[in-house]
Amino acid sequence: MKNVKKIVVAMLLFVTVTSFVNAQSKVAHINVTELLQQMPEMIAAQAELKKLQETYRADLQGSMTEFQNKATLYQNESTAKSREENEKRALELQEIQKNIEGAEQAAMQEMQKKQAELFAPISDRAKAAIEKVAAAQGFDYVMDSTQGGGLIVAKGKDLLPEVKVELGF
Repeated sequence: MKNVKKIVVAMLLFVTVTSFVNAQSKVAHINVTELLQQMPEMIAAQAELKKLQETYRADLQGSMTEFQNKATLYQNESTAKSREENEKRALELQEIQKNIEGAEQAAMQEMQKKQAELFAPISDRAKAAIEKVAAAQGFDYVMDSTQGGGLIVAKGKDLLPEVKVELGF
């Protein structure tokens, strides 16, 4: 009986301490995706990426048009050419197509590299602003309330307006 009382007292003490510690933690949330989408730097970076993408698309489209024109020409002339000449032309077309595919892959890699280069400092700046606002307001935890961000309940304070002010927009 004495041991049962000790266990009950220990459990009550544990629950009380745990509740007290949990009550001391302040939690807030912010939709990081929404914040990033509204940052002027992100809007400018996305515009720059779109312009670069259009440049690559135009270059690749020009190469494809040139390839198709050459393929049509070679096909139309194939009856008038020797077998060896037609085989040589087929190899040339395969090489051109291979070069176009390589250019597409290089363009995709360059786009990904440029995106990482542009977005990393923006993301770092947003994170620093979130940390500064959270620290100034005494929040222990800030959860990302973006859909799929792992947040189940978003009843805490939303820091989006204050972080936008901190970033100057």
